Parts: sequence; structure tokens; C-alpha cells
Amino acid sequence: MSLDQLRGTPEVRRRANTEVGLLVLAIIITLSAYTLVGLAQEPVIPAGLLAYGGALAALAAAAHLVSRRLAPGADPLLLPIAFLLNGIGLVMIRRVDFAEASRDSGLELAPLQTIWTIVGVALFAGTLLLLRDHTVLDRYRYIIGLAAVVALMTPLLPVLGTDFGRGSRIWVRIPGGFSLQPGEFAKIGLVIFFAAYLAEKRALLSAATSRLGPLHVPPARAFGPVALAWFVSLGVLVFERDLGLSLLIFGIFVAMLYMATGRLAYVVFGGALFGAGALASWSVFSHVQTRVSIWLDPFADAQGSGFQLVQSLFAFGTGGVAGVGWGQGNPELIPDVETDFIFSAIGEELGLLGTTAVLLLYFLLAGRGFVTALRAPDDFSKLLAAGLTFVFSLQVFVIVGGVSRLIPLTGITLPLVSYGGSSLLANYVLIALLVRVSAARAPVARRSARADLARIDG
Repeated sequence: MSLDQLRGTPEVRRRANTEVGLLVLAIIITLSAYTLVGLAQEPVIPAGLLAYGGALAALAAAAHLVSRRLAPGADPLLLPIAFLLNGIGLVMIRRVDFAEASRDSGLELAPLQTIWTIVGVALFAGTLLLLRDHTVLDRYRYIIGLAAVVALMTPLLPVLGTDFGRGSRIWVRIPGGFSLQPGEFAKIGLVIFFAAYLAEKRALLSAATSRLGPLHVPPARAFGPVALAWFVSLGVLVFERDLGLSLLIFGIFVAMLYMATGRLAYVVFGGALFGAGALASWSVFSHVQTRVSIWLDPFADAQGSGFQLVQSLFAFGTGGVAGVGWGQGNPELIPDVETDFIFSAIGEELGLLGTTAVLLLYFLLAGRGFVTALRAPDDFSKLLAAGLTFVFSLQVFVIVGGVSRLIPLTGITLPLVSYGGSSLLANYVLIALLVRVSAARAPVARRSARADLARIDG
């Protein structure tokens, strides 16, 4: 069946209508939040509401048309959820702009984040346009894997790389006064490489031909890739001093290895390696010791190293169940609130109910991603969708756990919500890949199966 014929089927039209309805709902929620933030500053409807709404509607329409044209039958929830999370992030960044303006800081991040959003939607469309068949990525696994490793190492270059005085050397300067975090794109490349590698070596890695006491485990050589991923993640931690990205890289591989083989031995072995690496890092690196000390007792140095986390906890406490209301909080009291701690600002102004709603959006997006993996037609597609969903979900867990003191802070951003061009662009590419994989399990296959069953019954 051709793409034109597929677009005309009832199932595909139903999915398209569902996506349109959810995108309209996402725009309404975003504009309502934008209006409330504006009304908190002045008791009049924000002057730019119409233009802002028109821009969001144009972006949503463009993304929808590209998705339905190039990936008919794709999951209709992925794009609207991502668009809503992005919209909530834009509103919160605008809220931070208002708060910082009250202190005459001159900070204006919302317009720049809006530009990044436009570029992100363009990347979403470009990914679907250029990648008509995601399985071709399997053929270039080693090129993609090498490119991902090179991207990880780029910030170490003496001219391009920089840490902006923040300790972690994860940025690259680009012309025009901008900066980029290559690691955000490298993690997608690593997921593609891991998916291709594990799909090919699945049988070998799943075989339990050795014994460890009473247990049957895979051969020793099968644990080599786990050790290699461990060394790469430690290299990121040692040389770039980025605990969050190091955790993501190692967590991605161990999780995908378990999903590919179902062998708990890899999780146990990976957990032991991670524990050993974490202990060694804590013993050697002062910044890791500081992060752990802050996590254990942030109030021990509440005006110094623990100030961010203390202010974050106060924000959650101030918000309570229902929050203080859009525009009524004090997000400017938290350093770097627009990046690492934007979830804390949401907790203050929207309370437990608001943060729960945001987390439910992430849960729903993760659920659709794993459903896409389960319905994918081949091993590579399954592992690709599952890996992309896992890295997205792990990043949410790490940052939300850090700002709420569930785990030590790692300094990564909240996907699609936090300020930052690199993260936003990379996540739109990630969503596009999930959309592409979800379209591959087209409803035609189900209809064909039903037709076959009908013929058999007849």
C-alpha cells in the first residue's frame, strides 16, 4: 500500500484527528498559563497574547502536517505531549524573566527559547523528511557510534570547549556568541549504536553457557561491552566532570542490554561496576564529594554550597498542595532556576497538583514510547524506541530526583521544559525518531492480520 493510500485509511485519519485535537488542547493550556502569568504582573490581558498564540498554532500546524504527511499512522500522542511540555517550559521561562526583571537584571530568556523552539520543530520536520526509513541507521552503526564518541570528547578541545566557570566542561563555543552541548546529541547517537549492536549480538549475549556458583550466566566475553561502556562513562566523569551525562551513558547501555537479553546478571554486574565507579569518584574528586555532602545535609552550608538545594526545598514547601499561583512565587531566589531547577519553580507556583500533572505528562510520553517499542516490527526498531524512551525517562528521573533531594544533584536539564537550546533541539530529534518508529508498525499490519483470520475462519 502506498503512502497516499495509507493516509486515506480510517485508522490513519482517526489518528490524525486525535493529534489535531490534542495539539489544540496543548495550545489552549499554554496560552491560558501565559495569560495568568501576564495578569500576575499587570491586571490586563498580555499585549502579545494574540501573536504568541498565532506563532504556537503555526508551529503546531506545521509539525502536524509534516508528521501526518511523512509518517502516517504514527502515534498521535507523542507530538502533542512534547508540544505541551515545551509550552509549559516557555511559560515558566517567561515567568523567570518577569522575576529577574523586578531586580533589574536585564535577563530575557523567553524570546531566545522561542527561537530554539522554532528551530526544534524544524529539526523535528527535517528528521522525518530525511529519515524516511529509520532502519537505514542500522547500516551506519559504527559511523554513528564513532560520531557520538567524538561529540562527547569535543568539549575537551582547548579552543572550542569551555565550562563557563561551572566546573563541568560540557559546552562548545560556536560562532555568534552561542554555545552547544554535544552530549545532548551524543546520547541519541549512542542509543542508535547500542540498538544496532545489541540487535545483532542478542543471541550471543543471551546465552547462559557459564556457571557462577549456582547461577547460569553468559560467557565472560559477553560482559566486555558493559565494561567498555563503564570506561566511557568514567571518562566523561573524570575529564569533563559531568556526573549527570556519565550516569546517563552507563544507564542507557545497561538498561538496553537488559531489554535485549532479559538477563538480570547484566544489571547486577552493571550495578556493581557503577557502585565501584561511584565510590572511586567520591574518593578522588572533590566535586563529587561536594554533591554527596549537599545531598546528605544541604542545611549544613545553607548559605554556601547547599544554597540551591535549600532554596529548592523551600520552594516545594511554599507551594504546598495547590501552589501559590502563576506569577506569585519567587523563582529568582533559586540560582540557575531556568535550567537545573525549573521543576522547583513549578512546584512553588503550581504545588503538588501541578508537579504531579507535569510528571503524568512525562509518564504518558514514556508509556507511549514503550508501547511503540513493543509494537515495533524488528529487534532494531524495538531497541531503538525503548532506548530513546529510557534515556528520556532517566533524564527526567535524575533531575527531578536531584532537585527534590531524592538523589544527589547532577546538573542536567528537565527535557523540553528547562531553558537551553541543545537539550530542546536534541529532544525534538528524539521525538521525531519515536514518531518514525511508531509509524513503522502501521495499522495496515493489524488489518491484514484480521483479514487473514477472517479468511481462516471462513
